[in-house]
Amino acid sequence: MACASFALPLKGLRKRSFFIPREHGAWGMLLVPLVTGAAVGGPQGPRIIWILLFAATALALFCLRTPVEAGLEISPLRPQDEAERRLIHFSIYLYASVAGMSLAVLLWWAHAYGLLLLGVVAALALVFQAVLKQLGRNTRMNAQLTGAVALSSTAAGAYYLAAGRFNATAAVLWLANWLFAADQIHFVQIRIHSARAMTFREKMLSGKPFLLHQGACLMLVGLMWRSGWIPGLMLVAFGLLFLRGIGWLVESPRPLRIRRLGAIELLYAIAFGVIIIAGYQPQIG
Repeated sequence: MACASFALPLKGLRKRSFFIPREHGAWGMLLVPLVTGAAVGGPQGPRIIWILLFAATALALFCLRTPVEAGLEISPLRPQDEAERRLIHFSIYLYASVAGMSLAVLLWWAHAYGLLLLGVVAALALVFQAVLKQLGRNTRMNAQLTGAVALSSTAAGAYYLAAGRFNATAAVLWLANWLFAADQIHFVQIRIHSARAMTFREKMLSGKPFLLHQGACLMLVGLMWRSGWIPGLMLVAFGLLFLRGIGWLVESPRPLRIRRLGAIELLYAIAFGVIIIAGYQPQIG
């Protein structure tokens, strides 16, 4: 009896895995750029509804990938019976319908044809990510970085709908959100692969590529600020990441807790979004 009651929640979790994305960090990489792009664009009137429709489109497309991969059996979780296949087909139909209807309304009402070009770029990134994932563990991080290109594109899309134009600000918001997501992906991978590193020297050996990446990223953001492309507060946002990396080097050895690490990175993402929005406030006003 106890075994049966234990199997029920496990079966429920398995079913949810067919239609709810399992990459928890990806939710932040999708939603934080969307919110920052919308807030910086300063939507008014019907543009607020356009942003909500865009959010529905982006979320539906994001969720659609999970049942599609399961149906094509290119996912680690594959259907084992007819009931699971029906669930996958229903999920595909539901997500595709929501995305299709929301996008159709945006094209008809807002004439947001620029979203089609943005969608092509995002789709190509997701296809390339799927190819990299099939190549094995050695390309896992590269696959995640490629997927982040598509997820962070919501910053440009939301700004485009909110402000009514696709300009340098839209591109910079997309780039900044991708750089931030790339840093988070790299940091999480380093933490996982160097979980047994106890000393400062061991951490330096395993974390050197990450630290070099952080330094290059900070220099790039600094050049963008000096060129007048971004507000100064964006330096603060990326500076927090740099300090987080240094803090990991000097902190006392402790067991790696994946859930705790994920929660902290989510807080960093939220803080990043708040700082970016605050940095653009004078321009919005």
